[in-house]
Amino acid sequence: MHIQTVVDRVSIVPALDPAALALFLAIFVAAALATGRRPVYGAALLAFVVPFDWQHAVLGTTMTVGKAVLAGALLAVVARPDVRARLRRREIATVLTAFAGVIVAIAASVAVALHRPAAVHEVLRWVEYALVFAAIAACYAADPDAVIMRRAILASAILVCCTAFVDEVAGAPFGIWIGSFAVPRISGALEGPNQLAGYLEIVLAVAGAWQLRQPTRLGAWTLVLTGVALPLTFSRGSDLGVIAIAVLFALVERSSLCRLAVAAYGLATGAAAVAFWVLLSHQALAAELFRASDFSSAAGAGLGSRRDLWRAAWFFFRHHPILGIGAGNYELELQSAGLSGVRTHANNWYLQALAEGGIVLFVATAGWIATVLTVALRAMRRSTWALAAAAAGIAMAVHGFVDYLVFFPKVAEAWIVLIALGAASGDEA
Repeated sequence: MHIQTVVDRVSIVPALDPAALALFLAIFVAAALATGRRPVYGAALLAFVVPFDWQHAVLGTTMTVGKAVLAGALLAVVARPDVRARLRRREIATVLTAFAGVIVAIAASVAVALHRPAAVHEVLRWVEYALVFAAIAACYAADPDAVIMRRAILASAILVCCTAFVDEVAGAPFGIWIGSFAVPRISGALEGPNQLAGYLEIVLAVAGAWQLRQPTRLGAWTLVLTGVALPLTFSRGSDLGVIAIAVLFALVERSSLCRLAVAAYGLATGAAAVAFWVLLSHQALAAELFRASDFSSAAGAGLGSRRDLWRAAWFFFRHHPILGIGAGNYELELQSAGLSGVRTHANNWYLQALAEGGIVLFVATAGWIATVLTVALRAMRRSTWALAAAAAGIAMAVHGFVDYLVFFPKVAEAWIVLIALGAASGDEA
């Protein structure tokens, strides 16, 4: 029996044409009007579209649905002094200051970058992250409706899981060799299986936090589907994040942990699906996973082993310890570190910061992580959003040792949504 488990999918970003431009303008106007009517509508819409981009190339960058919604929401925020004033709230202002530190550190590396357009692009990436935080935080602080926000985030997560499950049926663009059998690694609407795993950790944090304190059927179904999807990504780094979330929940809400049993059912189902693939490959799981190797169906993916990538990052830091080699330049300079034919990131957030921005960017990054975690941890007893932000933050910080997930807006902005809601929320838990 032949099963098409891994298939070639060539992703081409089309140029921005008049029809797409008209649709993006319509989304922009709709987002502005919705935010103007009720700020929470803009925040919910922005949170919902984070995993779905519909990219179109324009002027050396891309236009996406998320950027159109963000622009519309920001316009409404600027136009409403009552909403704009919420940015002065202490917790929100503190996180914005941490964002500014990272942006300044990345900008400093532009001066030493051999590939300056790539470095500038990284500056703009973090500016976008800061704007997403500001828009969500201002809107939710002015109009705190937890039900609307929760439904938007969980509904979006369910759609993401459904797109990922399609990979199991139609074939996935990524796979893992178990013996001589190609097992699919699902990614769905995300860029890859590790990115989907990071996103699902964030979903577990928000769905789990709310299920502990205010259980709903939507939350239960989200936990089940997330639990099924996570093992099928075959992301070994996600184990660290899930454990971190479980430990925090056990410490904070021990008496309510039984409400998360549905997540265990989902994980068991996902594990059973993994066992099916292993049995289909006629190999023993314990013997083969240590020899398992990842691959992409696309030719010339340019992926290297973590050991080599980490060694290259340390090489760059040793030779450029203050400002690094320039943000966004790591993957473009790997040949100078002895990795020919490889073009990817360092698979480690902290080593990536050291390589591209030296000690300056590393300190700024550590400061940003410490700030968002401190703000969330201080408020998690009184705010469910803060509990979700703390759980997601710890998971991302731990997972960051083996993956560079904040490089991908769909993962980073899903986390930033929770950071913003935690900083903007009151005693709504």
